[in-house]
Amino acid sequence: MNSKFYFLTLFLPLFSISQTLKGKVIDKVTQQPIETASVYFDNTTIGTTTNKNGEFSITYTDAVQSALVFSYLGYQMVLVSDYRTKNNLTIELVEVNVALDEVYVEYDDGLTRRQKLRLFRKEFLGTSNFGKSCKILNEEELILKYDKKNKALYASSKVPVKLKNKALQYEIAFNIIDFEVNFLYVDLKTNAFTVNTVAYSGTSFYKNLKGSKKKKTIEYRESAYKGSVQHFMRSLFNHNIRVEDYAIFYKRFRVEEWDYFKVETVKDSDFKKVTLSDKVAILYNNKFQSGLELEIDEFFVDVYGNFTPVIGIYFSGVMGSQRLGDTLPSDYGL
Repeated sequence: MNSKFYFLTLFLPLFSISQTLKGKVIDKVTQQPIETASVYFDNTTIGTTTNKNGEFSITYTDAVQSALVFSYLGYQMVLVSDYRTKNNLTIELVEVNVALDEVYVEYDDGLTRRQKLRLFRKEFLGTSNFGKSCKILNEEELILKYDKKNKALYASSKVPVKLKNKALQYEIAFNIIDFEVNFLYVDLKTNAFTVNTVAYSGTSFYKNLKGSKKKKTIEYRESAYKGSVQHFMRSLFNHNIRVEDYAIFYKRFRVEEWDYFKVETVKDSDFKKVTLSDKVAILYNNKFQSGLELEIDEFFVDVYGNFTPVIGIYFSGVMGSQRLGDTLPSDYGL
């Protein structure tokens, strides 16, 4: 199974000092302030909300590489990538046209809502122990559609999908932009579904729960990190794949990793350029095997494990099966 899952994350050059960004969120038509609008850096634990005057203040460091997200119920989400060049922002949110949302009304598509929810949970949260520890807190907001002809499941939501990861002690708000599962084989009589590809994108905000500092939680988070895509990408950047307990194989034979991966410093940038000469297998800790294949010539990675572009980089095996329930925020460990 090829899994294509990614978050909408925009990257910019790093700065070495902390900065505080202030601004205001208003309604584009009325020009009135919007109170309690969410303001956060995508895929991080760094966020805030606007006050009664629509004002906000948020501090970030060089560990933050993602877009700044502005969202409020009933309004179109706004992402800002050039915030580093600004000291003050005024964000105008546009109200969603409710009439356009009528196209999402659910209908009889051959699957019950219970069946679609089961499939969605499996491919969105994952089937690992971490994924199984997750609970979606607002499933009633999910809009699920099944395309019988193309054997595909689609999901959307007018509000962020909220879930609690009990094992990793995060509450995650995920704004779905796209979600699609394509099935290779479907038998409705036996309720059998064989997944071909999974692809989803969106923005996410992580909130630490009360038990986040417990010893068991810290151990679980480290377990989720080791052998993850984030861990592997950081190892690529630091040129220490072998030190981090990864082994690279080509056609079932272990090979010298740097004969296949080429990591180059990019002038005037904190990103490094990565090229891969052929599809390889990745073994972590002599146990967990994944595959990596590129449909692009090159990609760029930074010290935090952020990489771009995300489309065209395909993991299979263990890394390919990781889902939202297995993920950590990009500022984890920093």
